[in-house]
Amino acid sequence: LQYQPKIDTKSQRIYGVEALIRWELDGKLMRPDLFIPIAEETNLIIPLGRWIIEKAMSDIQQIHKSGHPEIKLSINLSTRQFNDENLFNTIAELVDQIGFEKSKLVFEITEGTSVKDIENSFTIIEKFNSLGYALSMDDFGTGYSSLSYLKKFALSELKIDKSFIQDIPQDQNDAVICQTIIRMAESLNYSVVAEGVETKEQLEFLEENGCHIIQGYFFSKPLSIDGLRSYIKDFGKN
Repeated sequence: LQYQPKIDTKSQRIYGVEALIRWELDGKLMRPDLFIPIAEETNLIIPLGRWIIEKAMSDIQQIHKSGHPEIKLSINLSTRQFNDENLFNTIAELVDQIGFEKSKLVFEITEGTSVKDIENSFTIIEKFNSLGYALSMDDFGTGYSSLSYLKKFALSELKIDKSFIQDIPQDQNDAVICQTIIRMAESLNYSVVAEGVETKEQLEFLEENGCHIIQGYFFSKPLSIDGLRSYIKDFGKN
């Protein structure tokens, strides 16, 4: 696992981290889009997903105990995980085992996952909320965006996909899309996160338009847990 910080530029604090799985092969790190689909097809995603949740919570629990209890942990759920009937039992078991604070836990799902079966997704999302877990819509705007389902889903967060970030502020279309997502998130009382932020110009545009939770190489690449500890220790010194 690696962890990419999310920075709240308004408070100048580390808002949270996203847990990202990588596969080390021949000394190189393979991105998840190359192996997660295979894990889904073979159903290995269920034990792999459990390991991710357990390892990530254990790692960040140590960060909390070291004096940073405010940092949130975001964990991605695949389509098969999201629809797994044992998912909530697994999460509850690990939360109790590790002693992780629910309010600091965010599960990220994609639009594609949530709209495959709207009614079933609505039921699952309602259960997440009733149990006190926050949900984030990752890659928002890339595939199936629909205001009709957004008003039904009780989400906590929208993430603006990096494909809309990379060409702002030069690309007027992307700029308008980002502005619209930010305004919509505000109206629905969702937090909004911009991912894939790499330049000062992108950061300034987002801040000027009310998005202050930033994830991307401008602040940090994904880090090992040891790298994350060092990053947290040094954050704000410069």
